[in-house]
Amino acid sequence: MAKIKPSYSCGLDAAVDVVGGKWKALILWALHDGTHRFGELKRHVSGVSEKMLIQQLRELEADGIVHREVYREVPPRVEYSLTELGQALNTALLPLGEWGDTFMERIVANKTKETVA
Repeated sequence: MAKIKPSYSCGLDAAVDVVGGKWKALILWALHDGTHRFGELKRHVSGVSEKMLIQQLRELEADGIVHREVYREVPPRVEYSLTELGQALNTALLPLGEWGDTFMERIVANKTKETVA
């Protein structure tokens, strides 16, 4: 069955569709410094299940953000890296990460208030 192409209302809508969810931005960040094997990514993205990591990598690959290279060796080796599109997206996410670093303490304090109340 063919995947229906979505219609976006704006560029932010398209970007959020590609990077939305808890894990995709963290996967992109883990790949910012180069190529990684699956096990390395799993260690970098702490808390993600193997199933979810596989799913998210497949979606990022389908969107042209991540390149998956399979080496026909014994045992098989698979490496993941960012495409040119993925590198551009990572660059766009840098200010968001900087914002998070700047306001992390306030965000944690606000989240703590929510759970206590």
